[in-house]
Amino acid sequence: MTVKGTFDVDLSPQNDKNTPAGRMLIEKKYTGAMVGLGLGQMISKHTDNGVAVYFAIEEFVGCVDEKDGSFTLLHQGKMSAEEQSLEISILAGSGSGALTNICGNMRIIQQDGKHHYELDYQLSLLV
Repeated sequence: MTVKGTFDVDLSPQNDKNTPAGRMLIEKKYTGAMVGLGLGQMISKHTDNGVAVYFAIEEFVGCVDEKDGSFTLLHQGKMSAEEQSLEISILAGSGSGALTNICGNMRIIQQDGKHHYELDYQLSLLV
């Protein structure tokens, strides 16, 4: 199944002195078919020649298609002058509540100054 909506994000830079990468706290408010709060941390690195990478762990708590629960999203983004990529996946086994057996991937689209998401997910039946 695919669900869509928007989210607002607040990034709070952390002052980690003497480290080669930056760290930010993430707070997202999701609306649409996915309603809830995403909290996490991001580690990023930017170089002088324009290469960048980031990794984040985000814990979503709320509901997806009116199913209450939580799960963990793993983010990995890379950027260079030639290409950029972003992969966001649900950590297998991290679901709880009505989302216990959730798996899937998320896409983020920035359009008209807003953040949009598309979550492709499945609820597998484990016996």
